[in-house]
Amino acid sequence: MRFGSAVRASFRLLHHPREGIERVRGRIDTRRDKGELATVGCSLSEHYAVVEDWAPVLHKAIDAPWPCQESEEFGKVWDATVSGLTAAGLRVGLASYRGWNDGDRAEAEAIWCLIAHLQPATVVETGVAHGVTSRVILEGLRRNGNGHLWSVDLPAIDAALHHEIGVAVPEALRSRWTYVEGTSRQRLPALARRLQRIDLFVHDSLHTARNTNFELDTVWPTLPPGGAAVVDDINRNLGFGRFIGQVGPGAWVAARHITGDGLWGTAIKARPEPGSRSGAQARPKQDAMRLRDRRHERIED
Repeated sequence: MRFGSAVRASFRLLHHPREGIERVRGRIDTRRDKGELATVGCSLSEHYAVVEDWAPVLHKAIDAPWPCQESEEFGKVWDATVSGLTAAGLRVGLASYRGWNDGDRAEAEAIWCLIAHLQPATVVETGVAHGVTSRVILEGLRRNGNGHLWSVDLPAIDAALHHEIGVAVPEALRSRWTYVEGTSRQRLPALARRLQRIDLFVHDSLHTARNTNFELDTVWPTLPPGGAAVVDDINRNLGFGRFIGQVGPGAWVAARHITGDGLWGTAIKARPEPGSRSGAQARPKQDAMRLRDRRHERIED
């Protein structure tokens, strides 16, 4: 880190000590996650049962028609987002935000389709950076004519990057957007209580098992039957698999990023079975059971 960046970072840590504690804890958790990953005993693609052709699998999971007619519109939104960032002199893609990546195209397309088919009124994401995924979500909500996005985001420790936060989101989309500054541990529980129902959740903040499971555990009870949670970079830790094994969702899918070697996953909350008592959830589908039976023993924090 250059001297100027180090000074700005020290200034922020001094004035936001709780954030500083979480950043330090995040580094400790990251080292722990690497140790856990080393014990898996197989490739993460096999561990997470990654599917190459994720789109039909995801559409089947949400009872949406396939082939999907939304891909063409998504392509237009994606191209406009990338060209807008490029025109602003910003690099797009891997390590484009001081070492962090912009949203991946495959994951963004999955989110676009979920918004088109689930018609969510309330969307919550964690992590913003340039706001590529935020832009895709907001474009989808505008196309639906309904819905609002809340983004919980801990800004980069270097204040020189703060002007780039959400730069991909044009002014015309911001009436549907609420930016909530702070760590998800600070902000997400209160937000979930206030909203009471979250139709779609996107995790793209600190990718540690502790943080991933905290966010999913916080939000999952607020998801309605058929609601979805999208988790980026599930290859960074075992949190997503552990969560799947615990809650037994109606369906789930793991897929690979288009750029880089990362993985992302989506869990769909089970719908009540026909004739079941009110509030009862459907049994998890066979694919979720298969993952739970593999290496997903409980590891206490």
